[in-house]
Amino acid sequence: MTCMNQTLVQTPAAPTLKEAFWYWLKLGFISFGGPAGQIAIMHHDLVENKRWISEKRFLHALNYCMVLPGPEAQQLATYIGWLMHRTYGGLIAGGLFVLPSLLILMLLSYIYMRFGDVPSVAGMLYGIKPAVVAIVLFAAYRIGTRALKSKALWVISAAAFIAIIVFKLPFPLIVLTAALIGYMVNRYQPTLFVSSNGHQAIEKNFGKAVIDDETPTADHAKFSFKTFIKTIVIGISIWLVSMLFLVLHYGWDATLTQMAWFFTKTALLTFGGAYAVLPYVFQGAVTHYAWLTPAQMMDGLALGETTPGPLIMVVAFVGFVGGWSKAALADPLAAGIVAACVVTFFTFLPSFIFIFIGAPFIESTQNNLKITAPLTAITAAVVGVITSLAIFFANHIFWPNGLGESIDWIAIIATLAACFILFKFKLNIIKLIGIFALFGLAHQWLV
Repeated sequence: MTCMNQTLVQTPAAPTLKEAFWYWLKLGFISFGGPAGQIAIMHHDLVENKRWISEKRFLHALNYCMVLPGPEAQQLATYIGWLMHRTYGGLIAGGLFVLPSLLILMLLSYIYMRFGDVPSVAGMLYGIKPAVVAIVLFAAYRIGTRALKSKALWVISAAAFIAIIVFKLPFPLIVLTAALIGYMVNRYQPTLFVSSNGHQAIEKNFGKAVIDDETPTADHAKFSFKTFIKTIVIGISIWLVSMLFLVLHYGWDATLTQMAWFFTKTALLTFGGAYAVLPYVFQGAVTHYAWLTPAQMMDGLALGETTPGPLIMVVAFVGFVGGWSKAALADPLAAGIVAACVVTFFTFLPSFIFIFIGAPFIESTQNNLKITAPLTAITAAVVGVITSLAIFFANHIFWPNGLGESIDWIAIIATLAACFILFKFKLNIIKLIGIFALFGLAHQWLV
């Protein structure tokens, strides 16, 4: 027993940068299951198994990532990589979290654009669309059960739904209005609604970790105002130089430049997860810029659900299809690849900047952050906005020739069946998409 206890408390050897590189690369290929699943994988590997970081420090980092715009799982990987191996470690961890997904999505996007009209492929896509509607509705349900804890929050959610469905208000305006309401409520009526953090957990003792509760803050992780300003200047400079290159090389109105500008704004609005910002992406990419059609957007979401990495990586599909369709370059394939890379770069650059700017302060304070009232209100609004997205998708598959025209009853039945399977049995998303792809293929053969 004594020997076992000694083994339990023995601190594991600190990983080398090479060891960390191979772990983050592996994680990039196996990070399925959305942010909750990705965070669970990292917790199992880094806290319980490898013991590179303690439970308390892991949750401390996660709490900070939760209040940032952007994909929290990718930001958490960046944070831990930075904490272990400085800036290089953060760049490697965050970059490899995204790179496999980008490469896979570019391949799938090419197959989609090259062979999407082949009957068998078209049939599978027909079957997948009802599953996408169910997935989006289920996302609204999951977020809603965590976020809508009072009547006031239900009102905010309903108001957001009406604002975007009836009045066609832009997503940023809805987010800012919800944040303002949350601020006013917190100031004058703080008990009206209470924020909830879905990632709170009971801390457990998994043994000594490389970065343990009592491990002194490393020199690079200590807050310095000089480093803070330097990091901001470097981050903004990288963004400015990249934008200027696109503007000078292609012009401001060019597809690639507009994608860079649009997805920079997107990166700053992704509070509440990828589903929260999808309506904004839909408004911009489909309605405003017409980079792709509503049907293509649904197909892209389905492909994004079946690949590892953060779901927001669906923007790579949007970029690829938009670059290909709008002939951003002379060669369609080259245009798609470049556009996907541009979109991914400008979507994730702010996430790296936020981590490198804020993490030293968070590590120095060692005070847990809580989701503020404005963010609680934003999350409530997001539920209504996500629901509106599902309604919009449903309209396009139930009435494929336009609202008021002939109804596709098979699509309606398939959507109801997908909702039943997902809500009742909580079936894995990838399995659900696979089942309905086969259904679509069978439907294609029968008709």
